[in-house]
Amino acid sequence: MPATPHLPKGAEWLLTPTDTAHNFTPEEFLEEQLMVKEMCAEFLETEVLPLIDRIDKLEPGLMPSLMDKAGALGLLGAVTPEEYGGLGKDFITGTLINEALGGAYSFSVAAAAHTGIGTLPILYFGTPEQKQKYIPKLSTGEWKGAYGLTEPNSGSDALSAKTTAQLNAEGTHYILNGQKCWITNGGFADIYTVFAKIDGKDFSAFIIERGMEGFTQGPEEHKMGIKGSSTVQLYFQDCKVPVENLLGERGKGHVIAFNILNIGRLKLAAATLGGAKRTLNLALEYAKTREQFQQPIIQFGAIQHKIAQMATRIWVLESSVYRTAKWIDEKEEALLKEGKPFNEAMLAAAEEYAIECAILKVDGSEVLDYVSDEAVQIFGGNGFSDEYLVSRTYRDSRINRIFEGTNEINRLLTVDMVLKRAMKGRLDLMGPAMKVQQELISIPEFGAGEDSPFAASLKMLAQFKKAIILVAGAAVQKLMKQLEAEQEVLMHIADMAILTFNAESALLRLMKMAQQKGDIAGTMEWEMTHIYIYEAADLIHKSGKEALSAFATGEEWMMLMMGLKRFTKHPPFNAKAARRNITARLREKGKYPL
Repeated sequence: MPATPHLPKGAEWLLTPTDTAHNFTPEEFLEEQLMVKEMCAEFLETEVLPLIDRIDKLEPGLMPSLMDKAGALGLLGAVTPEEYGGLGKDFITGTLINEALGGAYSFSVAAAAHTGIGTLPILYFGTPEQKQKYIPKLSTGEWKGAYGLTEPNSGSDALSAKTTAQLNAEGTHYILNGQKCWITNGGFADIYTVFAKIDGKDFSAFIIERGMEGFTQGPEEHKMGIKGSSTVQLYFQDCKVPVENLLGERGKGHVIAFNILNIGRLKLAAATLGGAKRTLNLALEYAKTREQFQQPIIQFGAIQHKIAQMATRIWVLESSVYRTAKWIDEKEEALLKEGKPFNEAMLAAAEEYAIECAILKVDGSEVLDYVSDEAVQIFGGNGFSDEYLVSRTYRDSRINRIFEGTNEINRLLTVDMVLKRAMKGRLDLMGPAMKVQQELISIPEFGAGEDSPFAASLKMLAQFKKAIILVAGAAVQKLMKQLEAEQEVLMHIADMAILTFNAESALLRLMKMAQQKGDIAGTMEWEMTHIYIYEAADLIHKSGKEALSAFATGEEWMMLMMGLKRFTKHPPFNAKAARRNITARLREKGKYPL
């Protein structure tokens, strides 16, 4: 039997050739998974979207009632193990549910918060008794979950929290004092995971129940967007929490917080994908029916450019989301076979691909922002009116660049995690870096290369990776310990990595489609993939130039720039024609095809 292909480690794609093995694509969804997606779509159309105005007015009891209905359909406990009242579905199915519910505005936020940060801390870190007490009711939606980490003076710097916990003299309760802010679902949740420092130093997590003595909440916040999402402050004044409600180990609250964020970032990316698809479809329909100068505006080149760009970025995000979700799913399965408990396997799988989750969070939130902004532009003045859903989409999308760690923090984390893994020996950056340095002083190859429809794109991807290693290696060598403080440089390197990971994900998807269907040259998927790679080359060059110019000068700068230019060059490509082809096919289909 042939050997099983190696499952890539996190960030290993940066150092290895492109391979379609272990690359899951949305074209491979099982019939059952597509049925789940259709059920989600039907639920939104019949139960949620008709009530969207009432939801945004925070009508008392409405959001909890919708959560109850979602729970009855199994949507809130789909990936929870059956022993705790869930359906025990795989990670791909859970990701698909997040995507399918992502176009539901404030409801998608409430549902994602409940199934993610509201439930997972207890599921992954709770004692058997805590899991049996809370998870079955959270899985069905009978109890709603929330998460209390952020404080007025500690956002991204979560470990600087001021909320304290003191063990009482009897040793029966922790006494909590402090406040939390921006708590999603806070106004109606039954169960809260709250972080506090025991004795003012040991950052720990606690399970708080509504009604506990000394626990109160503030009024609903008035927000720019997601107005129907309950957002309040939580107050703890000598709040008595039973000692058995300490979650995880004392002083290990950061382990819970950071691990839950890994999964939350991918879940958010999936939700933004669903929101972007719905928004594109709204813009596409409007462009087909809105007439100016005696013709539908979709016939104008400027509108076709916008629609094609929106579809391209959605296609690429979709490719990256499910590529990563499959890796996490396979890693979890491998660890379960080794005898790891469910929670340990899931956490280790998510940690392995924490870099990719950070990339997806950034890209997903920025894709939805881009699509929403362009949709408003296509709607023109009507897009600025509350009578049209795109205005709500525009407002609601903005929070995603702040949720789950700001995009700036996630960009910094992306590079920081790669460098730390290299220092620990988990990634071999030294070998590839030395090869790139050697290549800089060698004569470049000009041969045509492999005779394959993907040869040119594969070569460009390999060069993109060299460009990242070139810039990152030079930054590490020149700045050393000062690099941590050079956030602008780190964020430029992160942008190079994001573009490269996305371009590779799209190309792998296209290559797999070719394996399954044969010749796909000239298809909409072909055009979208090549538009992205073509544009990525220039954007990677720009980010690399910005980074190098921040620390290199003179002959060093010239040599590095020569290498960067070599690694980001590309053949001519008629992107205008490709965009027009994409829009024509979308117009024919009537919506984004998946």
